[in-house]
Amino acid sequence: MGLQLSAPLTSNKVIYTLPMLSIKEDKGTGIVTSVPSDSPDDYAALVDLQKKQPFREKYGITDEMVLPYQPIPIIDVPGLGNLCAVYAYDKFKIQSQNDREKLTEAKELVYLKGFYDGVMLVGEHKGKKVQDVKKDLKQYLVERNEADVYYEPEKTIMSRSGDVCVVALCNQWYLNYGEEVWQKQTTDHLHTMELFHEEVSRNFEHCLDWLHEYACSRTYGLGTKLPWDQQWLIESLSDSTIYMAFYSVAHLLQAGSFRGEKPSPLGIKPEDMTPEVWDYIFFGDAKPPAKSRVKRDALDQLKREFNFWYPVDLRVSGKDLIQNHLTFFLYNHVAIWPKEPTKWPKGVRCNGHLLLNSAKMSKSDGNFLTLYESIAKFSADGTRLCLADAGDSIEDANFVVSNADAGILRLYTFIEWVKETLASKPLLRKGPEDASINDQVFSSEMNLLTKQTDEYYRKMLFKEALRTGFFEFQTARDKYRELCGSNGMHANLVMEFIRRQALLIAPICPHVAEHIWCDLLGNKSSILHAAWPAVGAIDEQKIKCSAYLMEAAHSFRLALKNVTQPKAGGKGAPKALAAKPSDGTIWVAKTFPPWQSCVLDTMRELYERDGNATLPDNKIIATELGKKELLKKYMKRVMPFAQMVRERVEAVGGPGKQAMDVTLDFDEREVLGLNADYLRNTLELDTLTFRYTDEPDTPEKMREEVRPGVPFIVFTVKPFVTVTLENPVERSGLFTVTMNLSDGDTSKTLKEKLAKQIGFKADLSALEVMRYEDPVMGPRSLPTFQDYRSGKVTIEEGEFRVEMEKKQVLLSNGTFKNMNIGTNFIYVIN
Repeated sequence: MGLQLSAPLTSNKVIYTLPMLSIKEDKGTGIVTSVPSDSPDDYAALVDLQKKQPFREKYGITDEMVLPYQPIPIIDVPGLGNLCAVYAYDKFKIQSQNDREKLTEAKELVYLKGFYDGVMLVGEHKGKKVQDVKKDLKQYLVERNEADVYYEPEKTIMSRSGDVCVVALCNQWYLNYGEEVWQKQTTDHLHTMELFHEEVSRNFEHCLDWLHEYACSRTYGLGTKLPWDQQWLIESLSDSTIYMAFYSVAHLLQAGSFRGEKPSPLGIKPEDMTPEVWDYIFFGDAKPPAKSRVKRDALDQLKREFNFWYPVDLRVSGKDLIQNHLTFFLYNHVAIWPKEPTKWPKGVRCNGHLLLNSAKMSKSDGNFLTLYESIAKFSADGTRLCLADAGDSIEDANFVVSNADAGILRLYTFIEWVKETLASKPLLRKGPEDASINDQVFSSEMNLLTKQTDEYYRKMLFKEALRTGFFEFQTARDKYRELCGSNGMHANLVMEFIRRQALLIAPICPHVAEHIWCDLLGNKSSILHAAWPAVGAIDEQKIKCSAYLMEAAHSFRLALKNVTQPKAGGKGAPKALAAKPSDGTIWVAKTFPPWQSCVLDTMRELYERDGNATLPDNKIIATELGKKELLKKYMKRVMPFAQMVRERVEAVGGPGKQAMDVTLDFDEREVLGLNADYLRNTLELDTLTFRYTDEPDTPEKMREEVRPGVPFIVFTVKPFVTVTLENPVERSGLFTVTMNLSDGDTSKTLKEKLAKQIGFKADLSALEVMRYEDPVMGPRSLPTFQDYRSGKVTIEEGEFRVEMEKKQVLLSNGTFKNMNIGTNFIYVIN
């Protein structure tokens, strides 16, 4: 330590050997050049030495070896300045060279940007980009004997014998992938290919940038001998890059056998396939070989077959092969067919590795699942479903056992639902398929999801295809069934749903799809021969309205849950249950309150300013809003509302101007009104009314709080008396129920409430409710076994009125008025 040294290309004539805690002393000399201007690690080590005298004393470093030195600007990096290591050190608030995680982040920021965007500030290459002068500087230093070329593995490599591998300098043949013309052709072609993921494209570009000389030969193992030097074999990665060209004619040469024991259909022997023959097959401008034992007709057939199948439309492989095999695959196609770009590959799809329950598969750890075990446990379709759902990107996919179990259950449930639906098909609704808004929405949603699923399949995004083609497709059916309520689903739409669902999941779950298609739907030919479902009309406006309805219904249910939560009593007292609401009023706003409209108008102006179509920072928005007189008394609520609008604009994606409109492009009240029965049933209300916030008697709170797209519901409870209904039929499975009756309820609404509680879906005329002839003593007397009608009469048609004080229910009709019928009834199903 403290040894005086000289370094090339630096303004300091003398520098010193200083300690740095992250240096590996067992690699090379253990000495590396320190560049504190552009290396966060180096700058952190220098700062530690300058700040900490005990640290210097520990290694025998004197003040003059450290204190006079400061980082020297040599590279300017846009956004980071000319001392990017100092910038990163301050940005990540690094305290010392022991902050390894922060230093790693800083290094990632500085090194990549510095290499690609950095510009030299000194020397004869001043003004040039770092990446353009790196080779020239290397050659300059080597020629002046001021540097040596040093090779090492990217990381520690252990041999099977347990020894650490080192790089040996041997005689070797190399492919120069860094040759400029070849590299440019390959890079240009890469930009025309379908790579499916942006990260794959970046990885290829990175590899094309650093890959230069690559050893393409070895002296042992299997392989083809190097034509010009027979003592060498072509190593496997370099040799296996256009074998798919052989696949295109293999069936005419080997008759489908790997071993070659079958005679060629064209009577061709291996020794007949000379280089001249292959040239004629592969190259468009090649002439037939002058001397060949292969007949001309056979040669032409081989050439036609190759031209039919080539180029490679898609190459599927692992992400770890981008850095060698797949890049060679591109390079070598460009090199072998330099004049025929139509023979170059069209697409590469890379995938990650497979995790099991979020952990790497390892036999030693017991976290392992073979394909055989998976099929035995989850079935073929269950395994395929979970694999499709495991992940699409280049990141490692995650096979989760619980998801596989859930997937099997979903498939089984779907099959059983199809069976039940087909059995009850005569009960489904007939008539026009677009009779209701819900029919129209369901049809549009099926078309939209079919279109999206088709697009995802084409992009080989199986997780997304499964999402739209199975999970969301099933959700659309569930929503349709729920919205139809007592009207029932339309038979034709349900059958179309089953047919489409089988087709959409066929690529992922072919066995389930085939079973539904042939065994349940009765089609004579396999689903493999069926056409992909045609996409009909898509009414996005109706889909938007339906989404609004479901979101509103969800918010109403949350509001109902909130008002019916048990209310806390006094100290030590138990919580009292809130009364269940009987009526609801939904408030709808035609436009935003004035102060919110002002915020939206201002933000829209800022969004469109200078044609940027983006919102400025919140500071600028707050400044502009602070100038508005109308907003003075709402300032505490202005910025939270503005932030909500910003999030909505960003969620829309693309042009977000419509997210700042002060009105909606559909009638909220009409949408809610058309589905009033559904809302009333899902909220279990007796009545539901709709009101606009601009009506004269609207409460001030409603005017201020309700805005377009966000309706508000107010629940009320009518005075009620609780009644009890018992079922006297033995072994019927029906028991006692209770319900509330209020003024205005009728005998019919009593039956409707009862039917809903016991899940009775048939004609209400089969449901009979009886009252006691003596409402006081009747319920108290012992019932006669198997004679439940004694002392009772069927409740007459009429309207109820309740007396809260006496807890009585009175019935009135044309015959009698305010007859006390008690609070205990019986019910039977005839």
